Amino acid sequence: MAFPQDDRFLGMRITPLARRRLVNFRANKRGYWSLWVFLTLFFISLFAELIANDKPILVSYGGEFYAPFLRAYPETVFGGFLETEAEYADPEVQELIEEKGWILWPLVPFSYDTINYTLKVPAPSPPSGLNWLGTDDQGRDVVARLIYGFRISVLFGLALTAISSAVGVAAGAVQGYFGGKVDLIFQRFIEIWSGMPQLYLLIILASIITPSFGLLLIILLLFSWMGLVGVVRAEFLRARNFDYVRAARSLGVSDAMIMFKHILPNAMVATLTFLPFILSGAVTALAGLDFLGLGLPPGSPSLGELLLQGKDNLQAPWLGLTAFIILATMLSLLIFIGEAVRDAFDPRKTFR
Repeated sequence: MAFPQDDRFLGMRITPLARRRLVNFRANKRGYWSLWVFLTLFFISLFAELIANDKPILVSYGGEFYAPFLRAYPETVFGGFLETEAEYADPEVQELIEEKGWILWPLVPFSYDTINYTLKVPAPSPPSGLNWLGTDDQGRDVVARLIYGFRISVLFGLALTAISSAVGVAAGAVQGYFGGKVDLIFQRFIEIWSGMPQLYLLIILASIITPSFGLLLIILLLFSWMGLVGVVRAEFLRARNFDYVRAARSLGVSDAMIMFKHILPNAMVATLTFLPFILSGAVTALAGLDFLGLGLPPGSPSLGELLLQGKDNLQAPWLGLTAFIILATMLSLLIFIGEAVRDAFDPRKTFR
């Protein structure tokens, strides 16, 4: 993939410096292809309902089309006599539909919470033609739970990374720009706050209320925002006395404008290099909490919960091995991407 020589790339105007950074990023083959692999896996997981679902994608009956994975239809719509939602896995319902139409099933005919009642061996069952990676100890398909769990892990990591980075950058900017007593008070607060026992607080909260996606995001945000404060603070302390900053002050430019329009772009170079590593840390934190039983509500698709099942069911090695391979692959891709981003913003390679 060659980058154009003009000032536009994918419809956006870029500077020569940005173009050199793009070239440096692509020069790291491992990180470049890791980015594409990770984006492909994440894009596929966004359509989990179309890939793994116990409801058909499309049903044709009597000349009409229905999308059961989007909307619940009673059995009476397909010629049955029950007013409740149709059980599409029931052979009788399938016969009713196929008399006047057809059914289009997903690639994996199980959702993350679907229990396979037709197992010929006790759960957890080994891989088979129907359950490609077997089932867990409750008879749920492992492939379906992996797809949904991968999506939740990445979305959780992205949300936590974005919010914690915004809070950390803002806090570091205030500290570094104003300095003095503001910096001193903030530093003492961070030292005290970072010494709080995060795991103990999670255990206490989990015993009082049931953790959820949003609640876990808030709890981890209380501690994860400090990761970028030191980097941004150092950059603002260095740049706040530069000539262009003094000139802006003398012209009456507000402090907020100077901080976020003139100094922050310089601090973002170091910040962006840390983002892939923060994302991998957020994914690891969620998996660790789920493994300890302090994460998402029971029954939620989770890579950490699958690891826990592998530990509790040593006679079913496919559970632990599958979760380990998926987590190791995901974290390795993020680390490789982070290394490529670090190389792209390395001034020794950008300005050589």
